[in-house]
Amino acid sequence: MKTTLDLDDALMRSAKAYAARQGSTLTRLVEDSLRIHLRAKKQGAAPARRAPIIKVYRGEGGLLPGIDPTSNKSMLDAADGLLDDSRR
Repeated sequence: MKTTLDLDDALMRSAKAYAARQGSTLTRLVEDSLRIHLRAKKQGAAPARRAPIIKVYRGEGGLLPGIDPTSNKSMLDAADGLLDDSRR
């Protein structure tokens, strides 16, 4: 069935690019996505989402002397000190 959708331009560009990278079509991407979403709703679960990519700093250095990495207060106090210094 043919239909017309009014989609956000950036979303459409991303979807087309994603489909092309997967060697698929936009139609197939939309169909598969709707099937997954509707199946999850029918089963009472939220659609599966990919885990976020967490960037890890692998540089050298470490914490400043006197900061306890196991203490939220110590970390927050250190962050407040950095913010205060940068505003001067």
